[in-house]
Amino acid sequence: MNMLFKKTMLAGLIAVLALAALPVTSAFAQDENPPKGEVTTEQLEKAWAKQLKVYEMLGKAFENTDAQFAKAQELIDRATANGKDASAIQSALNAFKAAVEKSRPVYDGLTTLVNSHAGFDANGKVTDATQAKATVQSVRAKMQELKTSMDGTGKALREAVKAFRENNKPAKDTPPQKDS
Repeated sequence: MNMLFKKTMLAGLIAVLALAALPVTSAFAQDENPPKGEVTTEQLEKAWAKQLKVYEMLGKAFENTDAQFAKAQELIDRATANGKDASAIQSALNAFKAAVEKSRPVYDGLTTLVNSHAGFDANGKVTDATQAKATVQSVRAKMQELKTSMDGTGKALREAVKAFRENNKPAKDTPPQKDS
């Protein structure tokens, strides 16, 4: 049962990591004479591709959240039934759930921006540099808004799980329990 708990919490944490630990800005290396205020189409395409990857990971995290939360709740209930104090994880999970629900409209706005991909064609190539630059900036702002709306709840949940695991480590001489 201990392994099942760990595996399920790991799956839930993957979703948390996708939301909380992803960078939402692009960094561009500058040469000795950087252009003043001008971004090349190559830079825009790279930034767009990176944003699409982050968006896809966020989509996977937002997908099936009800099922993920139900699994996490089941594990918490099972740990509590086994006499373990999972109140910190429960509190962190509740805060995370609330933040996800609060963030869903922001994510939906991000979806609209990505689907419209103004200034880019379907292959991610720049068709209009001005629109593409505006799209990249809008997506970056929306991703930052999404990160802000999560308010660090993903990190708090990870820390609560980590503390729970530390506090409930099996004794070194106790053989591991097998899941049935």
